[in-house]
Amino acid sequence: MDAVRVALLREVLAGTEWPAAARRFAGALRSSVVPHGGGLLLVGTAEYEPWHLAAHLVDESAWSGLPELAPTLVRHRVEAGDPAHLAVGLGRIQAAGRGETLLLVAPERPSAGLLERMHDARRAGATVLTLDDGDPEVRGLAHETLTVARSDEVDLDTVQHLVSAAAGENSAPAPRGGHRFRDRLSRLADRLTAPPPPRW
Repeated sequence: MDAVRVALLREVLAGTEWPAAARRFAGALRSSVVPHGGGLLLVGTAEYEPWHLAAHLVDESAWSGLPELAPTLVRHRVEAGDPAHLAVGLGRIQAAGRGETLLLVAPERPSAGLLERMHDARRAGATVLTLDDGDPEVRGLAHETLTVARSDEVDLDTVQHLVSAAAGENSAPAPRGGHRFRDRLSRLADRLTAPPPPRW
């Protein structure tokens, strides 16, 4: 989703909790993935793979100059012949530890096997974040969580757009003190899509 569409989405959701909640969660994500750390592992449930979030985070990583935001998509089913970047199975979560971040996107309760692997990763020192539907066991595993209930005014896909866009914004200034291009573009889009001031 480009900066103008994200700005429009934020405008539509102004007055709700979602823009601020997404920025808070994105801030936790940014601070948990450190340069030269173990990386970001992104996993969904057996029924839901977060392809779009993976693609958006890769884009945000490139635009913001934060390579650590580019995730490794961990899949429940890996087929023979899958390319290397799509051939990472659940065993990778079991091997996760200190310096790594695990982001779970779970619109429904994950399997007991995935929850057990996440618990092991957390015990080994990995940071666990979840975008979830409020399942108590999932929330109990997470260091940081953002819940999207079925009754909310937004759906999980919308929240993923807000989170991925916010993850690439508000990063540290460039070494020479200038603002990153993506931040400037987002602010410009916000101004362009704002309603005109009233004329008296």
